[in-house]
Amino acid sequence: MRRPVLLALCLALSALAGCDVLNPMMSQQKLKPYRPSDFFPDGISMRPPPAGAVPAGGWQPSSLAAGTGDDGQLVERMPVRPTPELLALGRKRFDVNCAVCHGLLADGDSLVARNMSQRPPPSLHQRVRADDGFYFNVISRGFGVMPSYAATLTPEERWAVVAYVRALQLGHQAKLEQVPPEQRAKLERERRETPR
Repeated sequence: MRRPVLLALCLALSALAGCDVLNPMMSQQKLKPYRPSDFFPDGISMRPPPAGAVPAGGWQPSSLAAGTGDDGQLVERMPVRPTPELLALGRKRFDVNCAVCHGLLADGDSLVARNMSQRPPPSLHQRVRADDGFYFNVISRGFGVMPSYAATLTPEERWAVVAYVRALQLGHQAKLEQVPPEQRAKLERERRETPR
C-alpha cells in the first residue's frame, strides 16, 4: 500500500514541475523576438549573434574553407602562402591520405592503383594547369570513386596538400640544370648508386 502512494506522490510532483510555480524560467522577465525593448539603446529586442557563432542552419564556409572566391568561382591560387612548414604538413597528410592511391610522387603509380578493377587514380602531373581551387575542391568533395576528405583534413591541411602537390608537379617538370649545384651532385650520386 505504501508503494502506490509514494508513486502517486512522485507523479504529482513531476506534474507540478511543469507549472510556473516550480519553474521560475517560465515567469521571468525576458525579451521576445520582434518586440520593442527599452533595455537596449537601439530599441530592438533581437540582438545580432556574437562573433564566431554558428547559425542554426549549419556552418557556412568562408572562401578559405571553400576554395572559392567572392564570386563563387574556384580560386586560381591558394589563399595561403606556401612555407616550408606548410609543405611539410602537406607532405605528411599527402603520404597518409593520398599516396596510397596516387603514389608517393603523385604519378598515379601505387600498389592500390595497379590492383584497381575500376579506372585507376590519375597522375596528378596530368592536371598541372588546373586551378588550386580545383584540387582543394576535389579533396573537399571527392571526385569519381575518390571520397571526400573534408572530415579527415581541416581546410588548412587541404591547402597544405594542394601546396605539396604543386611542389611535386614542379619537381616533376624540373630539368637537372635547374637544380642548385650542391643538390645536383647529390642527385647524380644517388642516380648512379640506385640499382636499375
